Amino acid sequence: MDRMTDKLHIAIIGSGSGAFATALKAVEEGARVTLIEGREIIGGTCVNVGCVPSKIMIRGAHIAHQQARHGFDGIVRGPAVIDRTAMVAQQQARVTQLRRNKYEDLLDSQADINLLRGWARFADARTLIVSRENAADRRLEADRILIATGASPFVPALPGLADTPYWTSTEALVAAEVPRHLLVLGASVVALELAQAFLRLGSEVTLLARGTLLSREDPALGGALAEILAAEGARVLTHTQIEAVRHDGDGFTLSSTQGEIRGERLLLATGRRANTAGLALETAGVKTAANGAVIIDDHLRTSAASVYAVGDCTDQPQYVYVAAAAGTRAAINMTGGDAALDLSVLPAVVFTDPQVATVGLTEAQAGARGIDVETRTLALEHVPRALANFDTRGFIKLVAEGGSGRILGCQVLAAEGGEIIQTAALALRDGLRVADLADQLFPYLTMVEGLKLCAQSFSKEVSQLSCCAG
Repeated sequence: MDRMTDKLHIAIIGSGSGAFATALKAVEEGARVTLIEGREIIGGTCVNVGCVPSKIMIRGAHIAHQQARHGFDGIVRGPAVIDRTAMVAQQQARVTQLRRNKYEDLLDSQADINLLRGWARFADARTLIVSRENAADRRLEADRILIATGASPFVPALPGLADTPYWTSTEALVAAEVPRHLLVLGASVVALELAQAFLRLGSEVTLLARGTLLSREDPALGGALAEILAAEGARVLTHTQIEAVRHDGDGFTLSSTQGEIRGERLLLATGRRANTAGLALETAGVKTAANGAVIIDDHLRTSAASVYAVGDCTDQPQYVYVAAAAGTRAAINMTGGDAALDLSVLPAVVFTDPQVATVGLTEAQAGARGIDVETRTLALEHVPRALANFDTRGFIKLVAEGGSGRILGCQVLAAEGGEIIQTAALALRDGLRVADLADQLFPYLTMVEGLKLCAQSFSKEVSQLSCCAG
């Protein structure tokens, strides 16, 4: 037994955003917590090898691109001089700072959260065996156990791949070089973000997709983004199957349905898989999906009564803000409360330039549910801020229920699309109609004003409106 006090004891496997959100809320609710982490550093994917370093790299690449290809007369354009080593050093310094401020310092300030180094596996639904380097295994019993082990890049089983020096996003983000020619295998968030970043830092880039770009979204998003990437110089190959991989010391050769494709470096961005192998989940009676993800309900409960799970190791969407929200609610539930995680309105952003941002249903998804819909798509040439920025790439689309006009979904391809989509998410959550949105006051010369203009286009011809049309 590991009962130092009479407080409810919660053991958490992992130390990322979901784990910390759970731990902090559980302590607030009167529990004590043991965080178990086998890796050298704490903080999980987002701060260390995901959101934070990737957005820093993407922003730097954006600055380089703007220097060379901005749309303003009277300001000399020219190629950026890239010192990739300096970029990585600054990036990793900020990663270290945020990890310290948001994770390490929090541990030091919380007496009821104890960090135990080691790798955990289940002995039963209330007992963990923690293997530690240069120490005997430790048996840890808890009243509740949370699985928050995250996910890792998925490496496909392609002939010849295993013996090559391929990159995943983890290696690419800290690479001290800008490859002459980068092959990117993938068609979703990580593939698109990093492909464009390396392209703007000076790499020749070939993007290889099994189907279309962003195939789960409205087809117009992936189609338009493919054109934008091609206009920047990328080679975008859709509907391309990779059959084998070779590396000869100088570069990679991919055998594909489009012939042989050669490049200096290969980045695999083909999704992420839950880190659940080695946990002995079957011993605790915890059920998983075919891909290893822990199956949970809206209260974050697994199939074992005393075991909960949050974050990328589950069958929920793999977003850090979902993990954190789930962690808070899991803590409430593990300490006797009743909190559900509502994912019915879930905004999402792809940090390309322009950004892809979505919430709610696409036109096709609504139709598949038998909902009669009405849609409008507003080209950014009708948005005054986009005109002032000399960047009218993209569009805003609203999906509304026919008859009532109730907003069902929004798809955005625009600069600062991630800032626009939260307004659409709030409108969707509150059950607003397009007429309600069209009647709201939006500050002039903002990109989010495009949302109002798109709503107005359901009843007006926006090209005939004056500026600031009410």
